[in-house]
Amino acid sequence: MFTGLITDVGEVIDKSDGKFTLRTAYKLRTEDTGLSICCDGVCLTATAIKPLSSGSEFSVDVSNETLAKSTLSNWVPGSRVNLERSLKVGDELGGHIVSGHVDGVAKIVSITQDGPSRRILFEAPEHLSRYIAPKGSVALDGTSLTVNEVAETHFGVNLIPHSLTVTTWGAKNPGDLVNLEVDVFARYVARLMEFRI
Repeated sequence: MFTGLITDVGEVIDKSDGKFTLRTAYKLRTEDTGLSICCDGVCLTATAIKPLSSGSEFSVDVSNETLAKSTLSNWVPGSRVNLERSLKVGDELGGHIVSGHVDGVAKIVSITQDGPSRRILFEAPEHLSRYIAPKGSVALDGTSLTVNEVAETHFGVNLIPHSLTVTTWGAKNPGDLVNLEVDVFARYVARLMEFRI
């Protein structure tokens, strides 16, 4: 489980047949192998860890299912990736509950400067748009964000300068695809409504 608060931006340094290796500032130890790390919103297991003087490198295996439902198939060496380590008991829940189970991919339609912040408009897959509500939460590339407005399959969010600086969001452009995880509570409420008598 995660909060959607990005704590490092890692870099893909190797890619081969569903296996990726990333470099991070996290001080991981070899005995941390098996831990979960949220990578651009996708919960992945560190299958191998190499400690470095300035951080560490970790490898992950990615299934065909994950590649099909996320943007990870577009990762190449040099790709920058939002990272978050899993929650520990007692950690502050500063964003919202994020599972790391990506629901699909959203597309950036437009980016507009709004003072020091940026307003970003997305298009979501139609089957996921029903779970997105104004002032609700979404995780986009692993980042917990509040929805400003919704119109059919389109929705907008606002990113403050801090978020643009400490994540990959400052480099995003219209047309880019991002991983989308809808709010888990919205998903369960919608499911319960299907059985309403």
